Amino acid sequence: MTPPAIETQHLRKVFNDDKVAVADLTLTVERGEVFGFLGPNGAGKTTSVKMLLGLISPTSGDGKLLGAPLKDVSTYTKVGFLPEHFRFHDWLTAEEFLILHADLYKMPRGITQKRAHELLERVALTPHMDKKLGAFSKGMLQRIGLAQALLNQPELVFLDEPTSGLDPVGRRLVRDIIKDLRRQGTTTFLNSHFLSEVEVTCDRVAFIKNGQIVRTARMDALVEGELTLQIKAKHISPMVETGLQKWGKYTKKEDAQIIMTIESEADLPAINRYLVDQDVDVYAFSPQKVSLEDLFLQVVGNGDI
Repeated sequence: MTPPAIETQHLRKVFNDDKVAVADLTLTVERGEVFGFLGPNGAGKTTSVKMLLGLISPTSGDGKLLGAPLKDVSTYTKVGFLPEHFRFHDWLTAEEFLILHADLYKMPRGITQKRAHELLERVALTPHMDKKLGAFSKGMLQRIGLAQALLNQPELVFLDEPTSGLDPVGRRLVRDIIKDLRRQGTTTFLNSHFLSEVEVTCDRVAFIKNGQIVRTARMDALVEGELTLQIKAKHISPMVETGLQKWGKYTKKEDAQIIMTIESEADLPAINRYLVDQDVDVYAFSPQKVSLEDLFLQVVGNGDI
């Protein structure tokens, strides 16, 4: 069997000042998957990605990339990376920039220019191929960075905020490229503040909080199954609240209402019958589909995303 694209067990990173940046990174990303990595600022996302890419060493724990240990440098020839904060060579043209990176990958010169031109076309920069990067807008730099990340036809690509600085047309272009990568069987590890982009792009997401994975969820299950149920009622006793936990993943009480997350709308009749049997006066019973933003706030709280 082909090993997963990413496997980690209890990866931990503590810096010299005893600051725990990542407490426990344990996850599996399957081949060909578009995997979203979500969490508030300071949750450990960037440090996690740097450990996976071999840019920093974990304090403890273990992991594999494409079936090889994280320390196996040869693996990274099969990996692409677009960092959130990049600084490219201002004096190079777009074409020269891609050829330079192709040389760093030791790609055969016979295919380098053809591959560079294909990617310039894919990210809509062909008209600017002879323009120096110093004259590029932030959105254009984002797109040339994406082309660079795909230059070596990677089996696994890390995209850190790939739509930052892009207009709606540019964000659509990135979404289409990610969909193409999925069709080709390429694994994409995506970190983005645009939850609406993640919602329409990813197969699964993981939530990291305080340096630890707290939940993973399939997007199809989220879209098709989970609901937020708001119940406005009187006479909700602590015993009734406890009984509702049979159906609710996340349950909280606010004033005269219960807000809970349930897995399926098939549970709604049973919940309603339970409340009536417990002599609860129900004034409103309002199920709503759970958005990724709702789930984010439920799982990691109201911190800055």
